[in-house]
Amino acid sequence: MDAKNIANFIFELAQLRRIKHEGWRLAGVEHPDSVAEHSLRAAQIGFVLAVMEGYERPDEVASIVVFHELEECRIGDVHRVANRYVTADKERAVSEQAAPLAELGERLQRLWSQMEKRDTTAGIIAKDADYLEMAYLAKEYIEKGHGEAQDWINNIGRALKTESAKRLFAELETVSFCDWWKGLKKIDARDR
Repeated sequence: MDAKNIANFIFELAQLRRIKHEGWRLAGVEHPDSVAEHSLRAAQIGFVLAVMEGYERPDEVASIVVFHELEECRIGDVHRVANRYVTADKERAVSEQAAPLAELGERLQRLWSQMEKRDTTAGIIAKDADYLEMAYLAKEYIEKGHGEAQDWINNIGRALKTESAKRLFAELETVSFCDWWKGLKKIDARDR
């Protein structure tokens, strides 16, 4: 493996921190999450979903999700409204990114392809993790006053495939994005 090509690839991956999820701007979100932020939580969800589904290699699912937006380093985030008018060649972008990386690039392409094609159990779980991350973020945005984000939740609910993802999706109706920390604040004896 050529270390210089890998170093360049590592710098290219940093683009995902700079690229924002543009679709959220349609819902009025002025400062949406970056693609990197989305990918991290989606990979974490992917690991959890894989365990819930009894998939023996949750690390594989997490790896798929970590690299699922690879092409966006080069083509940016093209949301679904823009997709009506613009065609991006995702496969070509990933192929060209992978080419200088030899065997490593081939492995990355296989990971990316599983989610893109959803032709493996790991790819299906990974895509559900991607969708769930967006649904949970939509819930956060709704609770912060961006009601138009409900559209994401409505669409994602119909797209989920795994039973575990459907169960976690159903929980969106019962929880608030702030619930997790309530009751965890340490009370100082002087406050009593």
